[in-house]
Order: sequence, then structure tokens, then C-alpha cells
Amino acid sequence: MSAAPLQRIRPEVRAMHAYQVQDAEGLVKLDAMENPYPLPPGLQEALGRRLGALALNRYPGARVHELRAALAAYAGVPKGFELMLGNGSDELISLLALACALPGASVLAPEPGFVMYAMSAQLQGLAYHGVPLTADFELDEAAMLAAIEAHQPAITYLAYPNNPTANLWDDAVIERLIEAVGRQGGLVVIDEAYQPFASRSYIDRLARHHHVLQMRTLSKFGLAGVRLGYLIGPRVLIAELDKVRPPYNISVLNCECAMFAIEHADVFAVQAAELRVQRGQLIEALGRLPGVQPFKSEANMILVRVQGQDSADSGAAARVFEGMKARQVLVKNVSKMHPLLANCLRLTVGTPEENAQMLAALKASL
Repeated sequence: MSAAPLQRIRPEVRAMHAYQVQDAEGLVKLDAMENPYPLPPGLQEALGRRLGALALNRYPGARVHELRAALAAYAGVPKGFELMLGNGSDELISLLALACALPGASVLAPEPGFVMYAMSAQLQGLAYHGVPLTADFELDEAAMLAAIEAHQPAITYLAYPNNPTANLWDDAVIERLIEAVGRQGGLVVIDEAYQPFASRSYIDRLARHHHVLQMRTLSKFGLAGVRLGYLIGPRVLIAELDKVRPPYNISVLNCECAMFAIEHADVFAVQAAELRVQRGQLIEALGRLPGVQPFKSEANMILVRVQGQDSADSGAAARVFEGMKARQVLVKNVSKMHPLLANCLRLTVGTPEENAQMLAALKASL
């Protein structure tokens, strides 16, 4: 291809790396924090009948409004707050950046964190500022406050729990950061993608603030393939943000699948409870492996650090990752994402059988 068409693409886009999805063909897939349990056969048949009866020749209509109401009831949305739907949380993050892309605007988030915060900011022309966590993956309150004061971010993301570290941060620190952002007129987004597996949620505190938004997704709930996220916030804020949303971003198929899931929320709650049990057992088993340090988790993933031959050995995670892959188990090597993640792997909590296979592959690969 000649250079001329490529020159029409923004230089910062050409300099970026695309988001990579690992090939999981033939492998036990434990790299993407998916719910490993499918719908029971009876529910599969019932959902299939409902999807088969949809008017696919029509644009989405009032059923989307019914879904918003169902999600609001399910989540316990406070009075005076509204919902905005997205094609997964990724679209919501992109739309937030688009809506706030004033000249000189910026986005701020702790690091290591979800890569889409930075990527969406850069794609929309906003500056991105990452603030390192402490060595034990807690919020560095002083550094965060200094960054908020220095950069006056339009959007500050606080994942609750965080990805890839899987921990919940101190609530008192979070409140002080929220207040600091509020004083300079910015938005705070509490990202609760992993809420089904966490011991607490921010939803009960949401009504305290007029500048805080809460983001959730049905991906970790059990519908990663459906692609549906939702943003909760004060009605006046959601009304403005909703102006940048494409008019038909939620298909009739997405919508009906999500409605079906909310109607059968008890089934997914049982699955989440089982995964929390499996998480505890997995952390105990990992802690017994020599050379493996598991970190506390409030999500359906566990961050582990593997020990190299010596303190200067930076390739242990890559070797263990390849060893596990050779044994048909796919996890996520996050060791190059941030210096704090040196020699770290991220393991998704799976079924008991998958977890046993993962433990065996990890032990054999150390």
C-alpha cells in the first residue's frame, strides 16, 4: 500500500498497539475472566425460543426501555438516578471519553488497571495520566491527590475491584479521592465489572455525590458473549452523556438475552457463589505451591507472582505461561503490563475440573 492513505490516519493511532485477544483453540480458557458455566439445557431451549421469535427486521424499540428498568431494579439504582446502556463496558468507556473531550481534558486512573481507560482516552484525543499503586496494590492516596490537583482530570476511574490485581481498595481513601475530584469539577467512574464476586458494592453510597457514575457489565455476570454494559448516574448527567450514544447500539438479541438473564438472576447468583468458593480453594492451593505468591482477590481472577531463579530473573512468568500453554491451559501473562506486575500471571477462576487442570499445569511448569 502507498503511504498516502495511511497518512490520513492519525499518527497517535498508527503508533498504538491493537488490543490483542489470545487464541484459545484447543485450550482450557482461563485468561479472560469469563463465567465458565453455560446456561442449563432447559434455559438454553427457552432462550432459543424467545430469540427465534424476535423481529430481526426491525430496529430495537421499547424493549430496550424495559431492560433499563429491569436493570435499575436489579442493581438497586437510587432515586433520581438513571441508566445508559452500552455494547459492553468498552463502549461506555469510549463514549465517556468522547463526551468529555474538551481541549486540554485528561483522564486519570491508578495503574496497573484496565487498559481501555488509557486506550479510549488516547483515541478521543484526551491526555491520560496513570498513577502507580503501592507495592501491595493499594491506592497511593498522596500520589492520587497530587495528580488530581495537578491535572484536573475530566474523568477519574476507580475500579472496584481492580483489574488485574483483583483487590478492593480502602473505602475511606476512595471517598477522599472522590471529594478531591468533586472540588475541581471532574467526574469519577466506579467500575464494578466484577461486582458479582465482590464482598461489597458502591451502589449504597452512590446517592451521596452528584459527580460519581457507576459502571457495571453483564460480561462477568455470565453473558460475556452478549456484550452489554450499563452506566448508572444522576439523571442530569446521564441525559447529557446519552447524546453521544449511537441510537441503536443495543441489538434486539443483546436486549432479549439480558432480559432473560435478569429474569433468571438466581441461576447466575448460584454460579457466582460457586466461583467464590472455588476462588477460596484455589488461593489456598496456590499458596501451598513453592515459588508461587497468590494475592487476595475479590473478583473471579487471581493474580499470582512466580519466583525466578534469582531476584534479577525477569522471565519466570513468560516461561511458566508457555509451560502452561504447552499443557493446554491458557492464562494471562501480565508481567509486561506494568513494573509492579513483574513475573505476575492472572488466572481466571474456572470450574473445579478446570482449576485442577490449571493447578497441575502450573505446578509442572514452575
